[in-house]
Amino acid sequence: MKNNLMYELEQRGFINQCSNMDAVADLLDNGNLVAYLGSDPTGDSLHVGHLVPVMMMRWLQKYGHKPIALVGGATGRIGDPSGRDKGRPVLTDEVLAKNLAGLKKSFSKFLKFGDGVDDAVMVDNYDWMSKYSHMDFLAKFGMDFTVPRMLSMESVKKRLDNGMTFLEFNYMTFQAVDFLTLFQERNCVLQLCGADQWGNAIMGVELIRKKLGKEAFVLSTALITDSAGNKIGKSAGNAVWVNEDKTTPYEYYQYFRNVPDDLVEKFLKIFTEIPLDEIAKLSALQGAELNEAKKRLAFAATEIAHGTDAALAAESAAAALFAGGANSANVPSVEFEMTEPMKILDFLVAIKISDSKSDARRNVEQGGIQIDGEKIIDKEFVVLPGEHMVQKGKKTFLRVIVK
Repeated sequence: MKNNLMYELEQRGFINQCSNMDAVADLLDNGNLVAYLGSDPTGDSLHVGHLVPVMMMRWLQKYGHKPIALVGGATGRIGDPSGRDKGRPVLTDEVLAKNLAGLKKSFSKFLKFGDGVDDAVMVDNYDWMSKYSHMDFLAKFGMDFTVPRMLSMESVKKRLDNGMTFLEFNYMTFQAVDFLTLFQERNCVLQLCGADQWGNAIMGVELIRKKLGKEAFVLSTALITDSAGNKIGKSAGNAVWVNEDKTTPYEYYQYFRNVPDDLVEKFLKIFTEIPLDEIAKLSALQGAELNEAKKRLAFAATEIAHGTDAALAAESAAAALFAGGANSANVPSVEFEMTEPMKILDFLVAIKISDSKSDARRNVEQGGIQIDGEKIIDKEFVVLPGEHMVQKGKKTFLRVIVK
């Protein structure tokens, strides 16, 4: 691979399939390329399972290319059958609006948005799909999709025996029209996607060729799995969320800190920007020394998603936990319902880590309280909803899930 970016992506294990590797490499060599990545608003945050193509998009931007983050306000109303054995529930407009806002927040952690040549932009496919009536859509695109071609898609084959609806069957046509629209309106020639989206993405390439007689391309990433080979995602029940109101920076850090030994090298390459030669050295560590590689992985991944301060705080909290002789998996947890933000003294009493308000005040004044690795010395500090690791002194830890 002569192209530096393609070489970086290949060496880091991002690339699963490409519709025309040589052509894409040439385009990357010849200046600013526009690429898009879509995400449906089925949740109000991205999770780690989404991040492989997101990180690939981040690398494209680092090399001077322009990302488009597409949020599927329209396709989210249909439901993607890919990789599923049953249909998605239909979402209300209120839930969709909440989820779209959450996705925008997630993407902004990994991509730089703005008006510059290589700054990312965010679009919502509802903006153009909502303009078509059913008759308009059929008249304009109905002749461009054949039923045998649609039935040949793996995402469709797997659902035919499980009651696939006509609504879901149309999903791939919507995604194809998205690619066509971005090709025409924003000169977008490349779609990034996960391996499970390959068929849908290729339909867009075929539609652009039919309608315009021009060539567009798809680059897919491998799906990330846990050590048992299970796809990481919320439907599998093992999601680690990007937005801090769903997974705290500390818990995000701990997820990467505790990855199995056989996934350390893969995760260093995918979820960090640590140079490849340094990753080779870290991955060569054995036994207890491999923990240093895991710490490096956890800090670098958390720093990208949550910033340096949050990564340092999480690192500090984890170090304190280890020094106190506690295992994070065995730390006691408590769920606590909070109707409004609560000042630290009241909070410490409410979760029973301090016996009284005067005891809580003394704990804070003496520097004995930390939340998510940050020492709290301000008696007016306000605790917000979320999941927090609370530390009192050197050895008392409590994981508090604040609702």
